[in-house]
Amino acid sequence: MKYIITIVLTALISTSVFSQAGVCGNFHKKYCVLETSKGEKWQYNAQSKSGLFNQGMVSKLRCVIYKGMDYRISVCCETVLGDKVSYKIFDSRTNEMLFDNGAAENTQVFEFQSVSTRQLVIEVVVPQGATEKEKHKSADAACVGLLIEHKITDKQGFSQY
Repeated sequence: MKYIITIVLTALISTSVFSQAGVCGNFHKKYCVLETSKGEKWQYNAQSKSGLFNQGMVSKLRCVIYKGMDYRISVCCETVLGDKVSYKIFDSRTNEMLFDNGAAENTQVFEFQSVSTRQLVIEVVVPQGATEKEKHKSADAACVGLLIEHKITDKQGFSQY
């Protein structure tokens, strides 16, 4: 009888842990979708991630960008956080800040062209006191998605032969 209770409890605990880990698993795929304009062919980048964030939480993601590619980075979050999520992009080797959405009117989308292959660190911050817009109550945790898309850079100027 003890063995059966142990097996049942173990199954319940592992199911609970698994379901908590999967709460935000594909949040970025579902909620960070952007409309494609001018027939642009953006492709999903497998370095995209989603996670469950608490108030005051800072999380970093390292990603590789390649020469000759355009990138679009989008950050989205559950409505309980409103538009308070901020992010910064750093060069991982020099730690130089390359982009700060706080200095760009809190835009949630950033597009850029890579002139060299290098590693970046994307730092996402959910501030303390993030509140739900409608009810103005604290949100303990919410899903945040980081969608990375890429495409081959369009040729510009004179083509080579």
